[in-house]
Amino acid sequence: MASKYDGLARIIIQNVGGKDNITSITHCITRLRFKLKDESKANTEILKDTDGIVTVIQSGGQYMVVIGNHVPQVFDAVISVGHLENKSALAAGESDDGPKEKQNPFNAFISIVTSVFTPFLGVLSACGILKGVLALLSAVGVLAGDSSTYNLLYALGDAAFYFLPPILGVTAAKKFKLPELEGLVLGLALVYPYLTDGAHEISHLFGIPVTMPPSGNYTSSVIPIIAAVAFAGWFENKVVKKIVPDTIKLFAVPFLTVTITYCLTLFIIGPVASGIANVLGLFFNTLNEISPIIMGAIVGFFWQILVIFGLHWSLVPISLSNMATTGQDVILVAMLGTTFAQTGACIGIYLKTRDKKLKGLAPAAIVSGMAGVTEPAIYGLTLPKKAPFFRTCVISGIAGAALCTLGVKAYQSAGMGIFSYPAYVNAQTKDTSGMIIAIVISLLCLVAGCILELLFYKNESKDSSKSLEASATTNGEVLVAPVKGEVKPLTEIADKVFSSEAMGKGVAIVPEEGKVYAPADGTISAFFNTGHAIGLTTANGAQVIIHVGMDTVQLEGKGFEPKVKQGDVVKKGDLLLEFDIDFIKEAGYSVETPVVITNSDAYADIIPTDAKTVVNGNDLITLL
Repeated sequence: MASKYDGLARIIIQNVGGKDNITSITHCITRLRFKLKDESKANTEILKDTDGIVTVIQSGGQYMVVIGNHVPQVFDAVISVGHLENKSALAAGESDDGPKEKQNPFNAFISIVTSVFTPFLGVLSACGILKGVLALLSAVGVLAGDSSTYNLLYALGDAAFYFLPPILGVTAAKKFKLPELEGLVLGLALVYPYLTDGAHEISHLFGIPVTMPPSGNYTSSVIPIIAAVAFAGWFENKVVKKIVPDTIKLFAVPFLTVTITYCLTLFIIGPVASGIANVLGLFFNTLNEISPIIMGAIVGFFWQILVIFGLHWSLVPISLSNMATTGQDVILVAMLGTTFAQTGACIGIYLKTRDKKLKGLAPAAIVSGMAGVTEPAIYGLTLPKKAPFFRTCVISGIAGAALCTLGVKAYQSAGMGIFSYPAYVNAQTKDTSGMIIAIVISLLCLVAGCILELLFYKNESKDSSKSLEASATTNGEVLVAPVKGEVKPLTEIADKVFSSEAMGKGVAIVPEEGKVYAPADGTISAFFNTGHAIGLTTANGAQVIIHVGMDTVQLEGKGFEPKVKQGDVVKKGDLLLEFDIDFIKEAGYSVETPVVITNSDAYADIIPTDAKTVVNGNDLITLL
């Protein structure tokens, strides 16, 4: 589902070397902890310079991206956008007690469409390119449209589109936990010749009226089969399997599921789903007729922003539906400039930057961008710097407005980048003017993207003073010592994340007693199952982390005995945790315990005690 951290998640995945370089991912109270196949593939400096990332630490075979208090949300976004569920071993520290975000209907729809299309998107693009090339060859007279060669190759190119329902039936079945062959059968039934040849009147089933979609049949349709499989998955798992005896489940379950779903699809699901798709398509087509400039500018400008959040998938089924019902589409035309603007920006950054790491990333991003794959450009170069990304959005918006105003249409779904050009050839009229306009405007986007970066890109000096966002409202207060022991300056402990004060200011205590008490009244905002780290938000707004030991998350909870849980309201002096000092030391870990104010920027000054030792209840940190 879409999250405000999706963009950051994609930047992280791209710059740790891509999802294929990730062996596993966990997190603790402040850090994403990766195990990478090859750490040399990670772009550490880019990650360090990215807003939302405090720093990066490489230690003990782990590649740690320090985020701060909101690391659970970033972790969820990384898992979601990268589809890394099989590589995520939730850090023993992650609490399951926190509230879980629910998907609204729109986000659920995006998640479904993404899951359904991703497995065969490459094949779909390849078939679209083949159709486009055939249309181009026919338009220029190289290949006759009625020749055997043309039609045999066209059968290959058009097959993925004509038989979309059975293909989507399989991929949707995986999403909705339905046996894949049942999804396949449902899709095949919708494109069975009796329903598609036009020689039969399809009006009633069991005396109940059947309404076919406006196109006349379900070939090349998208939403009806997805909706049908979604229902079938629910119906089979929640109803059929519970009422059918085990002795006949082998054949009775698929029989009931497929038969009832097929009938309901013809009666209700198909007509409703087709109607929704047609209404959405009509909206965009009407907007294009009323004002091509507005239509093109909106889609062109926002397309890359939609991509960051995965929302562009909501427009893909509408585009395919338009092509199936009207033979043409304008939605994907309007986003043509995005890939070329991004590629041009990468060229400009390559020529302008003094950063050797960026220069190393740019060539691959340029090549893939020309081919229509802009993720390396977006997440490796333009989005981390923000300004280049939004400059490309402006260029794309202008290009979209120009393309729609000039009447360019897409007549088949094709690839992206330079491979999208054949899609703008009208095979029926052999008109290539749309392709010529598309080529000219895409090249202008390429040049504009490059020139703007040459003019405005700034080689920024590295700023190591990034700090976490302060809480909205804070008041001064005094925190008492949560642990008995020797007080040390935070800058003297071994862990660079804490000693650099990147997480915030505070002190460290070398404990003499294995007990942690609440330093103030407040709420336990985080308490990992490992017990090694506690987050407390005080009643006055201070955000405090008490981290028992260094890298003790590796102990997976051994030696720690939590006394409270996340969400508990506590009073100053309440016992929060007991831990075994000797066990931790024998396991080879330091017991130095940082007490850090993560929203330090909210205070005019943070004054640690000058005492060398403290016991629970002594003043430890004064917040002004």
